[in-house]
Amino acid sequence: MTLRNRAHAGWSATADSVLTVGLALLNVPVLTVWLIGLVLSPVPMLGTDLLAVTTTVVRWRADLERRLGTSAGTAIRRPYHPSPPGTDQGSRRWLRWIITDPATWRDLAWLVPGALIAVGLGLTTLALVIYGMAGALLLPLWLFLGEVWFGYALFWPTANLTEAWLALPQGVVILAGGLALAPLLRKTHFQFARLLLAPTPAAELRLRVAHLTMTRADAIDAQAAELRRIERDLHDGAQARMVSVGMTIGLAERLVRRDPAGALKLLAEARATSTDALAELRHLVRGIHPPVLAERGLEGAVRALAISLPVPTDVTSHLPGRLDTPVESAIYFAVAEALANMGRHSHARSAWVTIDHAAGVLKVVVGDDGVGGADCARGTGLQGVERRLIAFDGTMEISSPRGGPTVMIMEMPCALSSPKI
Repeated sequence: MTLRNRAHAGWSATADSVLTVGLALLNVPVLTVWLIGLVLSPVPMLGTDLLAVTTTVVRWRADLERRLGTSAGTAIRRPYHPSPPGTDQGSRRWLRWIITDPATWRDLAWLVPGALIAVGLGLTTLALVIYGMAGALLLPLWLFLGEVWFGYALFWPTANLTEAWLALPQGVVILAGGLALAPLLRKTHFQFARLLLAPTPAAELRLRVAHLTMTRADAIDAQAAELRRIERDLHDGAQARMVSVGMTIGLAERLVRRDPAGALKLLAEARATSTDALAELRHLVRGIHPPVLAERGLEGAVRALAISLPVPTDVTSHLPGRLDTPVESAIYFAVAEALANMGRHSHARSAWVTIDHAAGVLKVVVGDDGVGGADCARGTGLQGVERRLIAFDGTMEISSPRGGPTVMIMEMPCALSSPKI
């Protein structure tokens, strides 16, 4: 990291410390009101409503700390139990669920020590930076004003110009040290918050089981939908054509003795129909698992896909080996869906695909210079891509502001099954 970047990180952490200290001062009042609500909970309406509101505020405060920590580089996951189905917020059943969740009590246990840590580290950061700035600015103020305001001298006692000169290097050193220390102090604050606000090993296991249950259900639904699509394509396409071929050959058998020319014509029609049926079967097979994917791997299949697009598409790949077949198939169809959306909606002039594998994670980036505006919530195609990736513990992120560009980042943990030869 360059000196300029370090300075920027230090100033940013110092500014964030002001927000952190301000939010930490809310912790104790929130806890106090929650305890009042807990004491008054036997009172009908009043105590229950107060407890529900303050418990919601506690969870909101903890979630805000998790988001700040994640944005600062210290990921803190939400550890809460999923709410029971059909539970209305504010109801007694909802309140019982949120009160009996161990994560709620861990949030409450964090409020006071979290506030103390945040205020202590935040004020330390601010004190170092402000004190260093005061020393660094003392000499310019002395030179321009001729004397220093008395309140300023409380920070840097200075009786003459010589002492003001001596304060300058001291202030610069303290300011630089404060800026260098600010990111570390902020990281220490969020590391402490993660001790209580992150899921415990038992909660991690519970969240993992819930995630696997959801992805299994999505995978089963996707597989059932794919089977229905194959069945429909076979029934409406190749099967209907083969039935037509059989009927045509039957008619040709009746005409072969009394009208050989007509029989030959019917046989030619049957051959053309069988050719069309074979083409549909090949197209269907490519939709299940493209032969080019099995022959050339993901890189070659994506390059072949890019060549067939009307928009110039650059493909860059750094795969030192082959991926497992299910992973290759999932990523290939995800890229195909992304490029198809690009061709239909983006009005792009160029597109790009990058494929990288590092530290056990496959990362695929698909982008274009189109009009942007892609949103998972407004289309089933992108939702299908996301469900396909989730089944492999993958993730998908889309950045598509109005006016473009659109960038889709897909990541999936996986290993390389065989190196390239």
